[in-house]
Amino acid sequence: MERTHTAGVKAGKDVLVQGWVESVRDKGALKFLLLRDKTGTVQIIAKKGVVPDGIMDTIASLNKEDCISVTGEAKDAPKSDAKVEIVPKKLELVSKSAVPLPLDENSHKDQRFDYRFMDIRNPKILNIFRLKDVVFTLIREYFESNNFIEIHTPVIQAAGAEGGATMFQFKYYDRTAFLRQSPQLYKQMMMSSGLDKVYEIGPAFRAEPHHTRRHVSEFMSVDYEIAWIKSEEDVMEVMENLVHHVYKGLKEKHAGLMKELGAEVKAPKVPFKRMTYEEAIKLLKIKWGEDLGDDEERKLGEIMKKKGHEWYWITKFPAEMKPFYIMMDGKYSRGFDLDYRGMEMTSGGQREHRYDVLVKIMKSKGLNPDDFKFYLDPFKYACPPHGGIGFGVERFIQQILGLTDIKEAIMFPRTPEKLVP
Repeated sequence: MERTHTAGVKAGKDVLVQGWVESVRDKGALKFLLLRDKTGTVQIIAKKGVVPDGIMDTIASLNKEDCISVTGEAKDAPKSDAKVEIVPKKLELVSKSAVPLPLDENSHKDQRFDYRFMDIRNPKILNIFRLKDVVFTLIREYFESNNFIEIHTPVIQAAGAEGGATMFQFKYYDRTAFLRQSPQLYKQMMMSSGLDKVYEIGPAFRAEPHHTRRHVSEFMSVDYEIAWIKSEEDVMEVMENLVHHVYKGLKEKHAGLMKELGAEVKAPKVPFKRMTYEEAIKLLKIKWGEDLGDDEERKLGEIMKKKGHEWYWITKFPAEMKPFYIMMDGKYSRGFDLDYRGMEMTSGGQREHRYDVLVKIMKSKGLNPDDFKFYLDPFKYACPPHGGIGFGVERFIQQILGLTDIKEAIMFPRTPEKLVP
């Protein structure tokens, strides 16, 4: 018999369900067993004289988290939440769980991450990753329906997009290599290849010894790049439409999941609010050239919420604050950030596509152009105006669900202290 997930159990036919023991209530001649799988739970009810004695004995021996397989008749159960229950004809103990369990409802976060496989058995935690899967599917759906081409660039790189101390360095045969901070340089190279619109979904790494709600050492980044743009506004418009598409998909196709998660599904109006960096620092009462850290982002989010904006752009950052590949207009850059509920979701901008200007900027920022020959060659042989974005999807999940820590949205988070599991 083919397996049926608990959410698909219908009264009136025999079914095979498989999963973990959520709970057992033993009332002697009547035993209740709750079986859990990734879709939910279903009640198994066994009455002495109705089911074989062997099944009664097996149920009596079960502990929470034992792995079982049950074949039986599904019947209507008006008083149960699921409105259906199973009378077992066969019940097999597939795998016995050790006791005591390493986790309970009061386990600390670090303990939960040590036993993440069991932590995710909790439906509330499992649903976070169901949502994450759905969001990535909707993101791909948007790109593919708008004529983007998915690319895959190296994680092992000879140079970083931003350089500095936030790069993981390691020995690559007889040379020094780095884990990528971003696919930035390679995305830009593709703008000179004729692939006008590209995107990539993959891991990125930052050796940042921070301990905040939004920082981890490894994260999933969604990056895209488009060519023949008129200005950074073209890049921003794509991002706005992507966000709108994701929310629309969540509302129309996954309302049940969002309800289970207790998350509001409301597509934001586009275009999003725009403010300049200068306007932002005036609201925050900080000085020109200061970065917007976690505290500043949170405070700005509170201010913007009062003004009726959950999503908002911060534009025209100081030129000295942005990396070499962002186009500069004197004092200002064409770089921008997109914040959502007080947290940066994306960073991007229009890129510098003029070879001579790019070399000059690199030198002014203390970089040796010879180290970036592979990157500079496409510009040397003509590259169109272009721009792009890096989108932190796990931060997006964090903000949608109101999670206090980004690590909750990552299956196996990596931090300065956490390398296993």
